[in-house]
Amino acid sequence: MPPIYIAYLNRLDIEELEITDQEILAAIETSLAAQGRGDTVIEPRMHLEPGAANGHFNVLRGAIKPPIDRAGVKIVGDFVDNYKLGLHSELGILALFDPRTGAPQAIMDASGITDMRTGAVTAIGAKYLARKNSKILGHIGARGTAYWNVRLLDHLFDFEEIRVHSRRAESRNSFAERLSRDLGKKVVATEDWKGCVEGADIVVEASRLDRPTPMLKTEWIKQGAFVVPYGTMSAIELSLTDIMAKLVVDDWGQCKGGKFGSLRAHVEAGKLSETTLHAELGQIVAGLKPGRETDSETNLLWHRGLSLSDIALGHAMLEKAERIGVGQRLRFA
Repeated sequence: MPPIYIAYLNRLDIEELEITDQEILAAIETSLAAQGRGDTVIEPRMHLEPGAANGHFNVLRGAIKPPIDRAGVKIVGDFVDNYKLGLHSELGILALFDPRTGAPQAIMDASGITDMRTGAVTAIGAKYLARKNSKILGHIGARGTAYWNVRLLDHLFDFEEIRVHSRRAESRNSFAERLSRDLGKKVVATEDWKGCVEGADIVVEASRLDRPTPMLKTEWIKQGAFVVPYGTMSAIELSLTDIMAKLVVDDWGQCKGGKFGSLRAHVEAGKLSETTLHAELGQIVAGLKPGRETDSETNLLWHRGLSLSDIALGHAMLEKAERIGVGQRLRFA
């Protein structure tokens, strides 16, 4: 048997890549279009709850046809109390494989990939479903994915006003300070949910609730807004879907089942179903279904997180690492 080598990229390697906002967005938009055309294989995520702490593992699996031409599996933990230990709430690895032989090709830190690709899906969703002149962003949550939500959304929209909120004052204030420094503009940390989201053009809910609680009120959402709720536990009222012109998800297969998700109650109540669903985001990106059609539409995107996004961004990072000589090469067999 010929020797098999795998690339290994740790967190420091991925930071050294200095991947740009546009490189992230391009990789994710490419993968979404491939999904919309049917050039992918994706299976619903699986959960493992070890019962040893307040958290669980997500296992995501998929494959993308050429030109990406890779299969992958990501295992990422989601442990709410990790901040008490000085750790990120989401830690994980991505393994990439040759889809024709099954040979492993790479093992990569997936924490940064998870944050970046989540923010990119939020931003690409806004590209197709938000008003082009959106100027006010209201963002709930300050965890790892939150930073890339705001950063990549601002890359596309150059907001005039950015508001952020999270439960702990020190968290939201430090988050606002980091964003202000990195984006070069003022970011306001609000003291409550209403002050953050009321009247905003784009609303992102990435809260960290212990149990489903309707914290985000439907009456705060203005007509024509774009709303992205994706907290693990639902923070929205059942009535939120009633005001939406278009309900869009990233993958209906994994949205319609499972224990977790911000719109789980809406699925169970029949408010989000194959009948009420407008499209998967990939179908819109591929041009098979329309995105926003009028400024008056109030639209919603619920994304659970796609293995395809992880694979596509991992692929882009791996190719860049090979070009500039970052990472390690390990003998597998």
